[in-house]
Amino acid sequence: LPSSPRPVQVARRVTSAAPRFALMFAAQFTAIGVMQPFLPLLFAARGAGPEAVGVLLAMGSLTRLVAGPLGGRLADALGDARLVMGFGAAVAAAASLGLLRADGFWSLMLVSVLLAVVMAPNIPLGDAMAGRASRGTPGFDYGRIRSAGSLSFIAAAALAGWVADRAGASAIAAVLAACFALTAAVALILPRPASARPGVGGTGGFVVVFRIAPFRRLLPVSALIQGSHALYYGFGALHWQAVGYSPTMIGLLWAGAVLAEFFFFAWGRGLVERLGAPGLAMLAALCGVLRWAVFALDPPLPLLFVTNCLHAATFGAMHLASIRVLAEHVPAHLAGRAQTLHASLGVGVTMAALTLACGPLYAALGGDGYWVMAGLSGVAMAAVWRLRGALGAADRGN
Repeated sequence: LPSSPRPVQVARRVTSAAPRFALMFAAQFTAIGVMQPFLPLLFAARGAGPEAVGVLLAMGSLTRLVAGPLGGRLADALGDARLVMGFGAAVAAAASLGLLRADGFWSLMLVSVLLAVVMAPNIPLGDAMAGRASRGTPGFDYGRIRSAGSLSFIAAAALAGWVADRAGASAIAAVLAACFALTAAVALILPRPASARPGVGGTGGFVVVFRIAPFRRLLPVSALIQGSHALYYGFGALHWQAVGYSPTMIGLLWAGAVLAEFFFFAWGRGLVERLGAPGLAMLAALCGVLRWAVFALDPPLPLLFVTNCLHAATFGAMHLASIRVLAEHVPAHLAGRAQTLHASLGVGVTMAALTLACGPLYAALGGDGYWVMAGLSGVAMAAVWRLRGALGAADRGN
């Protein structure tokens, strides 16, 4: 029988891999921290009106839903997700610089679609690699590594705002290009996957992933719990502004939620190990019911701030549950497809549809629309029980 790895060998693997994956998440979410809040301002600065900005953002979202799984399949076929991640980030850096010269709707559309195509698989593939490393390397704490992304998101958003204030919104394109270039560079130093074999993961299409019962049961759970954030993401700031909160206070509320997410990722490992994937998903659903119900009541600011910190559970716990299910129940040669399909079908499609529905929902109900989001979280509890059953059956089969 092969001997077990010595403690020193294990420690070396953890020490060498963990900082590189932490740097990967930091680089990825630096780009997201610039792009998510400020891409609309950048489009507007290049001449796009409000309606055009909406079309550009919607087309980017639709493109990502298709491009993500295709990028995942390519990564499986190549046997090395680092190649797809690095090439995509390098192209995204060049496309971002193109925004400095883009002038007119169609040139902006070209850049927007190109960014969506090359970046759609980037974060899911990073999650797949880190999730697989956390399973195969004792002592590798995925949550703590992922927390680097939460902090870099906050720092990047603040930096981009500072740059925009002093150099104009168009200068954000240069910041975004630098962030993507950093992501491309980091991809080169990530550990090579142990199972990297070109061609092994290129067969079977997408159907083979859907044959995995835990994957199928995970999709509706993620769709309901992550989708319940649609009203918050799309109209939360507008509602808080309508009830009298200043932009500064709204920013602090959002920052508090992301900081709570960071603390949970960084120091919640004991709770994560005790609950497991089904327990984490159930925690997310229960906290979703509580969080959105309190939001619907327009509570006093201290209670609102504390309740908004439940983002650590409603988003963070569900994200960790998804990573565990995919890392433990999807074969390594299908990891790219599974992670990108989950990002598109388990989160992206539902989020897009619910965001669209939240427009008339908020117009009709205002803050009372959060009761609908609480209802989605309640329905998710039943889906979690089905996921629990699928995981139990898979474990017994192994």
